[in-house]
Amino acid sequence: MFGLLRALIVTGAAAFGLFNCAVAAQLPTSPQVALLDQPEKRAFVEALKPRQAGRPVIAIIALNEGTEMTDLLLPHAVLQRADVADVYVVAPRAGRVNLYPALQIDGVQDFAHFDRGHPAGPDYIIVPAMDPDDDPAVTQWLGKHAKQGARVIGICSGVRVLGQAGLLDGRRFTGHWYDRSTLLEYPGAEYVPRQRYVADRGVATTTGISASVPATLALVESIGGHEKARAMATEIGVTSWGPEHDSDRFGLSLGRAWSYVLDRVAVWRDEDWVVDVRNGMGDIALALAADAWSRTGHVSLQAASDSGPVTLRSGLTLLAQPADKDLPRLPMHAGLTPMEQLDRALGQIAERYGPKRRDWVMQEMEYAGSNNEPPLVKHQ
Repeated sequence: MFGLLRALIVTGAAAFGLFNCAVAAQLPTSPQVALLDQPEKRAFVEALKPRQAGRPVIAIIALNEGTEMTDLLLPHAVLQRADVADVYVVAPRAGRVNLYPALQIDGVQDFAHFDRGHPAGPDYIIVPAMDPDDDPAVTQWLGKHAKQGARVIGICSGVRVLGQAGLLDGRRFTGHWYDRSTLLEYPGAEYVPRQRYVADRGVATTTGISASVPATLALVESIGGHEKARAMATEIGVTSWGPEHDSDRFGLSLGRAWSYVLDRVAVWRDEDWVVDVRNGMGDIALALAADAWSRTGHVSLQAASDSGPVTLRSGLTLLAQPADKDLPRLPMHAGLTPMEQLDRALGQIAERYGPKRRDWVMQEMEYAGSNNEPPLVKHQ
């Protein structure tokens, strides 16, 4: 019996490891902790300030076969809305990118096309989580431009890609809690606890996706100033973007792994859903809600539009097609900020699948909840 239990736990851990990244926005924290973290925030903002005059160029890398949805869509949308840089999504091949755990985008440019248009290279490179994380075309392109002076920002398990490119060697870093033991294998790499983002000599790293919120806002502040970042924070629905993070809340306990496996074998609960999309739809709220529901393990999600592909608010093309009118729809609520949309989704997940399933989603997203959502309990 114990052997079977161990096998189930290993299976649950492996399943978690495939999609181990997502969102962690503002965490409840004491004023004293936030105050202590201000020097880290100032250091991060200063480390990412532009090195030369002019409008910076930012490249967000995507792997065509699989790129984490929120890691890519959220930084792209925030930077486009802030209008502080020229932002491009680039991949080994032009065209389509499969996002996980759901959706697809189209129309990205390939590395060669970007390099021809920007012979000096990008000023910044943002690296989302990818599967696999060791694609040679990605690591070679990333390493080449890092050597040429581009600042690199790894989002969530995108930090693993940085490690594959040799960019963690001898550096301080943070990352998604599931990845830490792997990341510590790089020579001289030093893990920094209780920080959502860390910068060390041109390489920045973050914890689970939610860290894409504060880290991207900190980058906006570095380039466009505090007031620009504050305006974007208000639009997203957060009040601060400091690095404070209670990393003790996150981890794969025996109880969590067992609960996950038991829930996943309940395949009769699995459902095909669609999300109705339209031209001009906000990328951030869509990404957060779709990410959360897909990570329940019970929802397989497709984008639906009677007119086919749509252009999201940021300018990205989202692939969509007509869908059965009788299929369940992803709940999207008008009038909510993106973070309120995430909190609403988590509440609805608890109602539909139970609090333990919501807890698992929050673990994957490394998100501790807001003041309006029951907080994540510390792992036992």
